[in-house]
Amino acid sequence: MEEIFAVSAPGVKPYTLGELKGLGLVNREGGPKKDSERFEEPGGVTFYGDLGDIYRANLHLRTASRVLVRLGSFRATAFSELRKKAGRLPWEKYMLPGQALALRVTCHKSRLYHSDAVAERVAGAAGDRLGKPSRLSKFKNEDELAAAQMVVVRVVHDHCTISIDSSGEALHRRGYRLATAKAPLRETLAAAILLASGWGADVPLVDPFCGSGTIPIEAALLARRLAPGRNRLFAFMNWPGFDRQVLDQLLAEAQAAERPAGDGLPIILGSDRDAGAVKLAQENAGRAGVLDQIDFSCRAISVIEPPARPGWVVTNPPYGVRVSANHDLRNLYAQFGKVLRAGCGGWQVAMLSNDPQLVANTGLDFNEGLGLVNGGVAVRLVQTLVPV
Repeated sequence: MEEIFAVSAPGVKPYTLGELKGLGLVNREGGPKKDSERFEEPGGVTFYGDLGDIYRANLHLRTASRVLVRLGSFRATAFSELRKKAGRLPWEKYMLPGQALALRVTCHKSRLYHSDAVAERVAGAAGDRLGKPSRLSKFKNEDELAAAQMVVVRVVHDHCTISIDSSGEALHRRGYRLATAKAPLRETLAAAILLASGWGADVPLVDPFCGSGTIPIEAALLARRLAPGRNRLFAFMNWPGFDRQVLDQLLAEAQAAERPAGDGLPIILGSDRDAGAVKLAQENAGRAGVLDQIDFSCRAISVIEPPARPGWVVTNPPYGVRVSANHDLRNLYAQFGKVLRAGCGGWQVAMLSNDPQLVANTGLDFNEGLGLVNGGVAVRLVQTLVPV
């Protein structure tokens, strides 16, 4: 059994844990298969499984950023000790001799505090074990991961943990969003706020600030039960022990569990006043295979037309940061609140916001909300029920 770590963004871990429960990778009480083991820690959720479980997690997790496999953990206070102990780890399970390494190193309160020097020793250790030097590739962006195996190294209080990345490109890269509007919302965060909102994927959903369509598209994927990773590649596909048959079986099972288009699926509406953004949203939805399930339109918030049946408004309106810096959004939020009260009585509303005053301008009584981070901005997912 491998020790596996599903990485989650701040605030998202409870929803990643819920997904792992649904996949049967942790038990229903919230513990791992080995109940005596610790399963939660900052930044994500630890679980235990085999190669098939690693494949399954990458294929199905909607809210995790990536899936790491613990290669080893040990104490090291000198660089010679680091290289010697790292060289004993089973690198051959995940890498080929001479394969490039992209290292992501963090050091905290340790005698080994120089991250570049740590990276050099770890790369050297991999080469020692594999019998051929591993080229060290400095990690700069996701595109480099196509050729290099990413390795995550954490040195905290002189304790070194080395993990192999099984995902490759971060899991928010579903493969459908080739085009984005301004200040795009990551797919993993969109999925998390849909889960956190309580939307049950069987009632209407409206996003009146849809931008490039991420929230409506993720909602459609949820409603159709489409595996988010079904159309992309993963780092584990380059491992020496990769089993194509196992992955093909998981893909076949995922396809069999999908809901056909038109099978009592909920109405999903996405709108934006920016015609260019709406066009991008339609193109992204087409690549995701859910365009026929979403009604996109170009319209201002004042003229949205929600379905008669009560449902959910889940949205990411402008914050006044980055896109709308120094721009007064009070009137926009006031208009939003007016529209909700006039046409969405009995609807649930969940929206991201970084400014309680803007939320107050809606005239609705929102709760304090779940703390999240969107594009480096601290935000809250605030929610309310619109009075009838």
